[in-house]
Amino acid sequence: MSPDDPLLFDVHVSHLNTGMRGIPVGTCRTSSVSKDKGVSYGGYPVAELASLSSEQVIHLMLHKELPHGSKETAFANELRSRQEVPPEVLKLLAQLPRDAHPMLWFSTGIMLLGMADSRRDWQEDSLNLIARVSGLVAAIFRLREGWGDPIAPRDDLDYAANFAHMLGAPDATDRLGDVLRMFHVLHMDHGGGNLSTFTGKAVASGHAGIYASLSAAMNALYGPLHGGANEKCLAFVQSVGSTDKAEVEAYARKTLDDGGKIFGFGHAVLRKEDPRAFVQYNYANEHFADIPLVQTALALREVVPKILKEIPKIQNPYPNVDAISGSLLTAAGLPQAEYYTVLFGWSRVVGIAAQIIDERTVLRSGKGVPIYRPRFIAEGQPERHLQS
Repeated sequence: MSPDDPLLFDVHVSHLNTGMRGIPVGTCRTSSVSKDKGVSYGGYPVAELASLSSEQVIHLMLHKELPHGSKETAFANELRSRQEVPPEVLKLLAQLPRDAHPMLWFSTGIMLLGMADSRRDWQEDSLNLIARVSGLVAAIFRLREGWGDPIAPRDDLDYAANFAHMLGAPDATDRLGDVLRMFHVLHMDHGGGNLSTFTGKAVASGHAGIYASLSAAMNALYGPLHGGANEKCLAFVQSVGSTDKAEVEAYARKTLDDGGKIFGFGHAVLRKEDPRAFVQYNYANEHFADIPLVQTALALREVVPKILKEIPKIQNPYPNVDAISGSLLTAAGLPQAEYYTVLFGWSRVVGIAAQIIDERTVLRSGKGVPIYRPRFIAEGQPERHLQS
């Protein structure tokens, strides 16, 4: 990689006002996205990591290696030692307006965590946030849904199982903890170029601290063009109303003919089925194949790609990570779709925090990336003067 390489560094007028799509601005040490292979974490294809514990993959994000044996145990214990959400945070959280969106609760809760206990240290604060974010999200569910007071974490459960325990979801099945673990690992990171990650890193470049940076990142994720895809996908699957493949295909075609969208298919980078979707489809086939909602999602996987291939402008007709995730969560006993973006954020906190640590303490020989200051070209501003 050279600063003289025009493929990386030449910017033309045609690139302006395009949301910086595809324009390189930095490097990423945690993950990458390939159009052929999908997402990789630290060089490992994400599908190979899907059966690992959250703790193992968190360690990979933070330390760029998978832990084994005593190192894995020590790291899991380290997270458990930090997992208690300060009681003053829970007390303040309970005062938030019930009709505010769950993502606003989430971003506010992250700021409350920072006000309660910020060390002004990128690594320490990131570890504390990663350890406590499960308790924060679980409390948001319970307080908003009227499920009762927040539930304290246990010292004998792993990261994902503890989250399921603290949720105390009334409809939870015995598969919920495992589905949440898989969801967490598959959504943990996605390169450095998405809106929420870039927002978090931009705020951190001003040295605002990890809590302000992650709160800003979650506000970026909140927008319907970024984090709400899994909720829309679930709504679409539910709207089909049939498990019969012929009827599912007819519904999909009518949706397109009427100018509607088929959610859960296509990807900005990938040109094949998302490996993260592949993992979830396999899990659904193995554990939830008798549930009608899942049967509909599986039928869509078969019929939609051939329909979309008939449309020349579509480059990727295949399922993405959101196509089945909401159906899986619902089948496992967590049907509250309005919180699915919060669950996305719960997962992505790890990857964004890890990238911020790298940008603040590792890159440029430890000096860190300078404050982000992109240039905007003046337009439509002729020279003018007030009349005397």
